[in-house]
Amino acid sequence: MSRTVIAFAGPDLVAKGDLPTVARALKEADLRGLPRAPLVFDAVTSQPVELDLRGNVATVVARARAQEEAEAAAEQDGDGPRGPGRPRLGVIGREVTLLPRHWEWLGTQPGGASAALRRLVDQARIANADKDRRRRAQESAYRFMIATLGDQPDLEEAMRAFYADDAARFTALSRRWPKDLRDHARRLAKLALTPHADADA
Repeated sequence: MSRTVIAFAGPDLVAKGDLPTVARALKEADLRGLPRAPLVFDAVTSQPVELDLRGNVATVVARARAQEEAEAAAEQDGDGPRGPGRPRLGVIGREVTLLPRHWEWLGTQPGGASAALRRLVDQARIANADKDRRRRAQESAYRFMIATLGDQPDLEEAMRAFYADDAARFTALSRRWPKDLRDHARRLAKLALTPHADADA
């Protein structure tokens, strides 16, 4: 499944969609004359995305499609070298450093150390799922706001409200930000904030 990216030129939203769609929109906007160099982000994580806009529209779109396919293949193959383990099950061998007492305890568990570690990780993932989701949402919103809204009024106070989980104050303090940037920042923040107020107000 392709990821969604979002592109801004200065304060204005240019496009949102998969990489080829956004690449096409950016190249066409570039040919008309973009007011500023565009910034492209992963729409979920807010990690910056590199898009090469050299060449004509067809070249740019083809390059973006190849980039998307390469990312999908890398994700399917995993992000590390395959070593000892069970490749058919997706098991990847990596180094784990523990104290002797940890190894001793793991060695007494049913299935051995690897099976015990997998069980512990799965239990932690389930127990911390909401906390982890919220942390990722906070990181994404922070990353986007720092990258795009650094010169906007009340950003520092809005960030304090955001981390204090004060949705109403965050919404009020973000009212003067440029609309497209503000709306996307609010969408990201809403995933981390307790809904005390309507974040789209």
